[in-house]
This record gives sequence, C-alpha cells and structure tokens, in this order.
Amino acid sequence: MRNMIDEAINYIRELFAENADGHGFEHAMRVYRNALLIAETEPEADRLVVSLGALLHDADDHKLFNTENNANARRFLEAQGVDRETADRICEAVNSVSFSKNRGKHPETVEGRIIQDADRLDAIGAIGIARTFAYGGKHSRTPEDSIAHFHEKLLLLKDLMNTEKAKEMAESRHAFMEQFLKEWEQEIG
Repeated sequence: MRNMIDEAINYIRELFAENADGHGFEHAMRVYRNALLIAETEPEADRLVVSLGALLHDADDHKLFNTENNANARRFLEAQGVDRETADRICEAVNSVSFSKNRGKHPETVEGRIIQDADRLDAIGAIGIARTFAYGGKHSRTPEDSIAHFHEKLLLLKDLMNTEKAKEMAESRHAFMEQFLKEWEQEIG
C-alpha cells in the first residue's frame, strides 16, 4: 500500500503542477493528512480507500478539469492495478466530497464522510482564508466577493462536519475565521 500512496503523491504533484488557486498539490496533501487523522477515530474505515480518495479528491474537480466519470483518478487507479470494485469505492467517496454538488447530503460511506470532512477542514481557518483569496484572485474576484464566500459557504462548514474528530478540529478554525471577519469589518469601517 505504501508504494501506491507514494505513486499517488507523485501523480497529483504532476497533475497539479500549474495550479495556484488553492486546489493544488499542497491542498491535496493537507486533505490526505486530515483524512488520516480522522480515520484513526473511525476504525471501520478502509484506509486504502481513505488514502487514495483523499489524494485524488480533486483529480477530476469540475472547476479544474473537463473530465467525465473520474477519468484522471480511474486512469491512475487502473495503472496501479486497483481492482474495479475498489476503484468504484474510491470514486464514490471522491464524488461525495463537493460542497456545491452535494449540498445538504452526507456521504453514504464512512470513507466518503472522512474525505468530505478532511476537505472541508482545509476550507476553513487560516488555510481556508488564504485559499479563498488565492482562488478569488486567480478568478478576478474582488476581496469583497471573497468575503461574501465566507457567508455563503465557509461559515456553514463547521456545522456540516460528519465525524466527531472533524467537529472537534473545526471549532478553532471556525473561531479564527470569525475573528478574521471581525477584524475585516473593523478595518474597512
């Protein structure tokens, strides 16, 4: 399994080599690390599905790639000799992560819940603030447009976590965002 994880890390490093909008290699690695932390408290989770799903969760993101049926993720998994059933489970978990595509839904599998939480944790706190402005800048959004994103999505995430570990991890990150927004309001008057 370790060799396959290393190969996945190399694959996403290449796949996201040109990305600077907050959805790149570093983001995938943080999601992977968060997912492993959460998985420690969810013993029924399949570690291979969690690990590869976390690493590949943005490999076919509609904001980044024009692919269908998880083509980038499946290409990697097939090249690694992952059986179809496991590949389908990984892709099912990956497909349950997106906030915009899964609004109001919780993933059906524990692996999907873990990966969704890990991704959402990286959208809040100091990292989340930095990613929001990086994405906004790349897509010609004003700082005010990015601030609106906090109210439309980011401040909702703490209460949408699936696992107890992620709920615990989200508390301080959420508080940091609230403090940031208070400071923002104070500075702009």
